[in-house]
Amino acid sequence: MDQYTLGLDPLPKKTRKEVFLDEMNQVVPWATLVALIAPFARGAHQALGGRPPFPIETMLRIHCLQLWWNLSDPAMEEELHERPLYRRFAGLDGAARMPDETTILRFRHLLEKHQLAPQVLAAINTGLAQQGLMLKTGTIVDATIIAASSSTKNKEGERDPEMHQTKKGNQWHFGMKAHIGVDADSGLVHTVIGTAANVNDVTQAAGLLHGKEKHAWGDAGYQGVDKRQEMQGCKARWHVAMRPGKRKALDANRALHKLLEKVERLKASVRAKVEHPFRVIKQQFGYAKLRYRGLQKNTARLTMLFALGNLWMARKRIMALQG
Repeated sequence: MDQYTLGLDPLPKKTRKEVFLDEMNQVVPWATLVALIAPFARGAHQALGGRPPFPIETMLRIHCLQLWWNLSDPAMEEELHERPLYRRFAGLDGAARMPDETTILRFRHLLEKHQLAPQVLAAINTGLAQQGLMLKTGTIVDATIIAASSSTKNKEGERDPEMHQTKKGNQWHFGMKAHIGVDADSGLVHTVIGTAANVNDVTQAAGLLHGKEKHAWGDAGYQGVDKRQEMQGCKARWHVAMRPGKRKALDANRALHKLLEKVERLKASVRAKVEHPFRVIKQQFGYAKLRYRGLQKNTARLTMLFALGNLWMARKRIMALQG
């Protein structure tokens, strides 16, 4: 009796998780990122699990698994023991020991201590630009609120003092804001800034530009951005959405108003690209709530998520270039 009679597929179809890891394994520039982290890890054997330390690439791969499935340090340790797929991805197949939750935490702290997340984003983007996947002639700016979960309270049950409450529409939100600058051509993120949720979007706009763009786009929350003090000397031409009330008042029967509406639609079509990175980190990577206390740790995590999100969004193009 052969496999087909038994109903067994001799070449079982890969799961979505396997396909995802295969693709990310191909597109993450592991050697570049290991070379970036290595100088900070030398001599810090404790950060990598004592003697002998686990290889930097193994710890980086585990950190990526944590980010992709939004796992805590204890959960990541458990998953390594339970999932052969994760062990293979991390290079731990057949290993005599696994990194424990403390080792996993120490590696994350190493990245945070030396503020390596922005450098990881820059290194990944340099590679994307070299492949012609990021043109940097225009930037779209936007922000999203990431809610703080109850687990970010301290032992006394107090809320994180670095997070704040803000009103959006008719709802109040408590947490932080992720502000991003996105390449207008590719839709890939080039800059990430983390602030408390009550910080006005327009105040962060200058920091979201890389300085070489000719055009910049933003929603109505960025009205008046070109008149701000920090924008003096900015060469980019701003295309900011009209305030909703003003747009609703446009008369479709008047030629000028019809033209203005057409311009607003064009602006909106460009700005739509900024939503994709937010969808990737919230839906693909499941990061809907903050995991840590404090802006620095959460901004580092968000920056790593957006960096890996760029690779995920560009993966088909990268793999096509790799042949």
